[in-house]
Amino acid sequence: MKKLWMVVLALVVLAGAVALSQQGMPGSLTVTSEKRNPWTNLKLNNDPDAFQFAIVSDRTGAHREKVFSRAVARLNLLQPEFVISVGDLIEGGRKERAKLEAEWQEFDSYVNKLTMPFFYIPGNHDVGAKESDALWRERFGRRWFHFVYRDVLFLCLNSDDGSAGNIGNEQLAYAKQVLADNKDVRYTLVYIHKPIWTGDIKKNGWGAVEESLGNRAYTVFCGHVHRYRKFVRNGRNYYQLATTGGGSKIRGIPFGEFDHIVWVTMKKEGPIFTNIMLDSVLPDDLKVPESDEKGKVTKRGKTLPVRPVVYHNGVPVVGAYVTLRPQEVGKGAAADGITEGDGSFMPSTYAAYDGLEVGVYRVAVTLRRP
Repeated sequence: MKKLWMVVLALVVLAGAVALSQQGMPGSLTVTSEKRNPWTNLKLNNDPDAFQFAIVSDRTGAHREKVFSRAVARLNLLQPEFVISVGDLIEGGRKERAKLEAEWQEFDSYVNKLTMPFFYIPGNHDVGAKESDALWRERFGRRWFHFVYRDVLFLCLNSDDGSAGNIGNEQLAYAKQVLADNKDVRYTLVYIHKPIWTGDIKKNGWGAVEESLGNRAYTVFCGHVHRYRKFVRNGRNYYQLATTGGGSKIRGIPFGEFDHIVWVTMKKEGPIFTNIMLDSVLPDDLKVPESDEKGKVTKRGKTLPVRPVVYHNGVPVVGAYVTLRPQEVGKGAAADGITEGDGSFMPSTYAAYDGLEVGVYRVAVTLRRP
């Protein structure tokens, strides 16, 4: 009799499981599974601990028209949980207060259209001058801050603290305390405008930040240079982003010059980073978003198209990065290029492959890794 009751109980439990599978739980997948099925598996990629957000790069430094405002429209199509910047949001600098306020009003008119939060981080254009720094404090208060979301620490720093490319003592103490208070988070993301680890890290404060980061899992993001580059330091990835409208010759991936956002998917095992080119994000009607955003008009000299050739011991140098700087400081503009298969290259001064201004140049050739 006891064995019979156990069999009956097992059948009841099995029947309940079948009924549950047919009806489905709220938010679950309901499907009839057979011996053979037209799918690979039913393990949905819906980890409740995962989340997604976006990073935008430099908007200013001779910004180009309509790029950033269209990026906002495209972010609303992508629907991240929030957006975070790496600074240089306005042209800024030493200007009258009214002009600085007008630039912030213009910028805010764009980010206020986002359907998710936007986190401001200061760049040198935003706080590098005394006038712009004072206005930042009035508008936003803190110039460095942090937050924790789903057990991930976001540490947002200011690389123009007191002087250019520097983290001051007060900010450094703050960063150390935040890292000490959040030593057990599953991951840490650091945001700072300038790649100050390329300078003297003992003097500018970055060495102390890295020491405080220790052996935790972390990634660093910056902007400023307007060229995409990946660094590896202490076994961690440091990303220097390109632009989201900032001044650029836009020569594409070989030069690291493109308008993009970084899409971050935070998983249990760590973040996944994806570069999304702005031009690739379009609505269902395939129309480019409308925009009345104006760019900054810059003074440009007259350039002439040329194609120099680089040789070493009589052999063309392939894939080298060439910079040309006017021999007389303050006269003319610098140019650069990358040599092709025959050692030749097309210099760019103000725009992609526009040539050189008339003058005498100092030339530097840097061999790049394959």
